[in-house]
Amino acid sequence: MLPRMTIRARLTFVYGGLFVLAGILLLGVTYLLIQQRAPGAGVVMGSQQGAVPPDPVRFPQETKITEISRGAFQEALTQLLTQGGIALAVVSAIAIAFGWLLAGHLLQPLHRVTETARRIADAPAADRGLHERIELGGPRDEIKDLADTFDVMLARLDHAFDGQRRFIANASHELRTPLTVNRSLLEVTLYRTETTPELRQLGRALLEMNARQERLLDGLMLLARSEGEVGQRSYVDLADIVEHVTTQVPPGGVAVRVSADEAPTTGNPVLLERLVQNLVDNGIRHNVAADGWVRVGTGAGPDGTVQLTVENTGPIVPRYEVPGLFEPFRRLDTERVATASPGAGLGLSVVRAIATAHGGSVRAEPRDGGGLVVTVSLPPAS
Repeated sequence: MLPRMTIRARLTFVYGGLFVLAGILLLGVTYLLIQQRAPGAGVVMGSQQGAVPPDPVRFPQETKITEISRGAFQEALTQLLTQGGIALAVVSAIAIAFGWLLAGHLLQPLHRVTETARRIADAPAADRGLHERIELGGPRDEIKDLADTFDVMLARLDHAFDGQRRFIANASHELRTPLTVNRSLLEVTLYRTETTPELRQLGRALLEMNARQERLLDGLMLLARSEGEVGQRSYVDLADIVEHVTTQVPPGGVAVRVSADEAPTTGNPVLLERLVQNLVDNGIRHNVAADGWVRVGTGAGPDGTVQLTVENTGPIVPRYEVPGLFEPFRRLDTERVATASPGAGLGLSVVRAIATAHGGSVRAEPRDGGGLVVTVSLPPAS
């Protein structure tokens, strides 16, 4: 199957084909018109109407001149076809080259639209680059209408993403105040001496539920913040962050093993610390009941990036379930986070948002025997 030609090649093919066809028709018509003027053509026509052609015996000189004229004329016609064909081929090649340049010039505005769309599509974050506009000038034609429509679409998408982030941030902020008040009232009730054991148990359950809602709001606010552009960047060594985060892990049944090599990058230290914290917490929370461990490592990646790798023991994770783990409020074998779950269901979503905002990426692979291997790749420090 032949590869499909580009629009520029097709336009050039049409231009060149029409020019060659017109040249061939012009050359053929010229040949026919000149051939009708050949010596002896009138005599032949006259003989068909009753005229008598010259007798070659009585007029040998005239007959010889006529034959010479016919031979010269036929040679001239042959030269016309030969030289005309060569000239047509040369001019056709020039016309095709000119058509190629003209098609490229006409498609230049379309290339500008394509380059803008490619820059936006290749942006590390989904909403990165939506502020860009084509703003194509020139006369109003089909390509300008396409560019203007594309600009309107970008403006609406940009407005929708901004509105979504503002809604999450505002809703989280407005809900934080009543949750804080509820927590204070519950703590006061729990620490009163005349409180009954049943009321204490109910207060602890409500306090745990209130704490979970606070963690959910913190995750939503962090997710809304990390999905945007990272403003001020500074030099950060992921090895230092890993050492700091792992030393804060309380002792328990899950062992945390650290292998932190130098991994310098640039970014927001607070967000990167939260990235490491979420991965370590997830590795500890989703683990086996006995002899579980979490291995955290940093170092240089094979492609020139710096990498953070968090590996843990845990339940067996089907490969097809891995992409869903990075969606908000998604967990393994369930579509939404259960009410009694200790987490907010935003850990890996926040990790992906932070990595993307820093120009990096995150991937997860099921570990043989259970658990996950999560690898975060970030650009190195320049």
